Amino acid sequence: MMDPEVSLLLHCAAWRGLRQSQVQVELSERYNRQTDAALQRHIEEVWTARVSKEPWLFDGAKFRLHSFHDAQLSSCTPSLQNGDSTNHHVSAPLLTLRVGLTSYKDYLGTNWSSRAAELRRRGEAELGSSQALLAQPLGVGGVVCTGDGQVVFIRRSQEVAEAGGKLDLPGGHPEPKVVCERLGETKIDVNLLEKSPQAVVAELFSSICAEIRDEVNIPLSSLGEPLLMGVALNHTSAGRPSAEFYISCSLSSEEVRELYLKGGAEANESTDIVFLSRAETLQLDRRSALWLELCPAAKGAIILFQTVNPEQS
Repeated sequence: MMDPEVSLLLHCAAWRGLRQSQVQVELSERYNRQTDAALQRHIEEVWTARVSKEPWLFDGAKFRLHSFHDAQLSSCTPSLQNGDSTNHHVSAPLLTLRVGLTSYKDYLGTNWSSRAAELRRRGEAELGSSQALLAQPLGVGGVVCTGDGQVVFIRRSQEVAEAGGKLDLPGGHPEPKVVCERLGETKIDVNLLEKSPQAVVAELFSSICAEIRDEVNIPLSSLGEPLLMGVALNHTSAGRPSAEFYISCSLSSEEVRELYLKGGAEANESTDIVFLSRAETLQLDRRSALWLELCPAAKGAIILFQTVNPEQS
């Protein structure tokens, strides 16, 4: 079952999900977005127009997913659209994500630009990759399953930048700034990030737990170890990638509801919490009325959940 808004770049079905120790990151400026003067001017114009309407927006560094390498593939994928989602049983590390750096401003000026389709065509024709000129910031999302077998959904606020009013799963972005701060540096230091791949992987896995804590108000101590189910692409934002995780929660759905209603650090980003049983979530498809309410990122995560069907820890 697939949906035109999303597709899977890679899934970890053969392993029923990957743990942090089974994933590695290779970070390099070689994996940054390609650009030219005209495109930079366009990005600045888009950003200036958006900030004038939404002055609360702020720019920030993000990780950019360039490609991935499965330990059993003969060569790494040359670009995102050519990703091979075939997985095999091998020893760790099982997956390498190749990432560069980008920014929220670049995301709005490329993936979210009215010229996104043109940028994809140019990238393919001039650089051999439809993603070469796009920001492609890597997001994270999580399928959280409670102790009584319920999956946590939240209703997005109308105030958020994307998919207002839609049903979503907890999610956000891993932050380069957080990695650098943990390593004792107050500014983004590319050299430091290049030399600290394990710290980048740690942020990728810990960021989803932090988002669940901040958006749903579930304490970190009640969350299990995240399992990476794969990466989904959101085609409503020019194929923007999101790493999707499965996380077990020791609390019951009623306990989670009570915590949510008390409000977390990012309570303003959603207006309601909704629960669907694990069994019902595994059966969700495009014929389901609820499917139409899901934002694209949630659709990608649910398709990965159904593909990988990770075991509860």
